Amino acid sequence: MRDGDFQDLLAFAAVADKRSFRGAAAAKGVSASALSSAVRRLEARLGVRLLNRTTRSVQTTEAGLRLLDRLKPALAGLDEALDSINRFRERPIGTLRLNVPAAVARLILPDLIARFMTAYPEITVEVRSEDRFIDVLGEGFDAGIRYDERLEQDMIAVPIGPRWQRYVCVAAPSYVERHGSPKHPRDLLAHACIRHRFAHGTMLPWEFEREGEVIQVSPSARLVTDSLELQRAAVVAGIGVAATFEGFFADLIESGDVIPLLPDWSTPFTGPFLFYHDRRHVPAPLRAFIDFLRHDSKEQAGPKSVNALGSGMSR
Repeated sequence: MRDGDFQDLLAFAAVADKRSFRGAAAAKGVSASALSSAVRRLEARLGVRLLNRTTRSVQTTEAGLRLLDRLKPALAGLDEALDSINRFRERPIGTLRLNVPAAVARLILPDLIARFMTAYPEITVEVRSEDRFIDVLGEGFDAGIRYDERLEQDMIAVPIGPRWQRYVCVAAPSYVERHGSPKHPRDLLAHACIRHRFAHGTMLPWEFEREGEVIQVSPSARLVTDSLELQRAAVVAGIGVAATFEGFFADLIESGDVIPLLPDWSTPFTGPFLFYHDRRHVPAPLRAFIDFLRHDSKEQAGPKSVNALGSGMSR
């Protein structure tokens, strides 16, 4: 196989995976026109169409799917072969690709990733923050971070970040002066509330727990947004009540700009886990990150089978 053939195959695999020339170009750091030319050369050489292009989408043809099915394990094997050389290096190199929830990206990763990248300057880190429940490994990530009730089966899970977090219900003192403080979660149904809607359209109910009693409420929303900045600003301005991760409002609680409501109903829940496949080759950058996590936390209990983690209610 000529080097040009191999490069054209890589170009086709990247476009087919992203279903977009622009998306593949951004991921590979090349121009979309270069990828388009590479795919055309490959199609001309094979004598079949591999991709159907329109102005809005790129779809893989039946022939393209057959080729992609054979290419993926071969390319994965090449990646593993190249990664195996890392064991002969004093320090690993490569790219670590993580898929994480927005809460983890904001509250846990900034300091952690900064310290990891300082310790491993040869490793590049790519982080996608999203709250969709996706096939993390199937979409090309080395590992994901999730809470225990959203972990996939047959995975190894390693604790990351604080082992306990909690939700809090907050409002500005000015709001409480005007509307009073709720005494029970159901009282929130009569209050102006600020609700979070995820990118996929879901707006989860607010969940509270006290002494084993679990209450879920879905109050009317005065403001609906996926922007944390808007939520914070609206609460401080006295627009309404918000319920979310305590860390999102910790500084405002400390300053007195907002006050916690229903404190007896704020029950801690287990912190997040890094998860990866237990039967898959572990790339050197991911192995370095796992080792870093194990040594970083004094409360680390070691990896556990997902099946042994138990299930919890989605928060």
